[in-house]
Amino acid sequence: MSTVSKTGFISARRFLFWSGIVALCAWVLVPIYLVTLGALGGRTGAYQWPKTFLPTNVSLQPFILFLKTEGVLQSFLNSLGAAGITVALSLALGAPAGYALARYNFRGKDSYRLLVLLTRAFPLAILALPLTISYIRFGLYDTVLGVGLIHTVLALPFAALVTQGIFLGVPRELEEAAWVFGCTRIQAFFKIVAPLALPGLVATAVFAFVISWNEVFAASVLTVRERTLTAYLLTVLSESPMHYRFAGGLLLILPSVVFIFAVRRYLFAIWGVSSK
Repeated sequence: MSTVSKTGFISARRFLFWSGIVALCAWVLVPIYLVTLGALGGRTGAYQWPKTFLPTNVSLQPFILFLKTEGVLQSFLNSLGAAGITVALSLALGAPAGYALARYNFRGKDSYRLLVLLTRAFPLAILALPLTISYIRFGLYDTVLGVGLIHTVLALPFAALVTQGIFLGVPRELEEAAWVFGCTRIQAFFKIVAPLALPGLVATAVFAFVISWNEVFAASVLTVRERTLTAYLLTVLSESPMHYRFAGGLLLILPSVVFIFAVRRYLFAIWGVSSK
């Protein structure tokens, strides 16, 4: 291949690469931008067509008015509480399971891994009535803890399988070297394995957070007064003005974006990208 042809091939690959990045960013950011315009532009901004590229008549007043609506703030806090419980339990239970799958060989390991994944494929709607009865019996019905527990059940299979892949990427020889220098298995895990696996564990936490934050069916069935934000908006916004619906959508988007932005340096570390 001549030098000119090789240079043209590299330029074409670079063009395709950056074109893909631009298209992906547009796919993610344009809807968020339009939702933001509808939420901050009031009734006029919600119904304006065609949409202007630069925001006009944007004010925080419609969004603040939406936040002052009865029940919105409480449901927002309920969602944060349920998501926090889901993240904590998913890591506390999923990481040890993933570590065991990665480091130990035992009978039925492959079957166990398959069964863990199949639990996620089981329709939640079938369990709605038994879950409701069990929750009422144990005093978990209409509580943030109850919602967090069912969301943990949804996130835990993927947490176990994802952390298995993370721990497989940490060389076993590093642990063995720590044992040689006097560390116990637990000390070697927290001093050697955990720091190396931290970016992947943070990615697992993001995954669990998003599952809990976006889940609506279980939260709607298992709560009446202590609803999460998704369940509350599902019941309230069906007859609300359009700009209120956009405000609700923006309120659903913001925490996930803020959470991912806060842990971005750990996520970038998975691909070896440094971030200050």
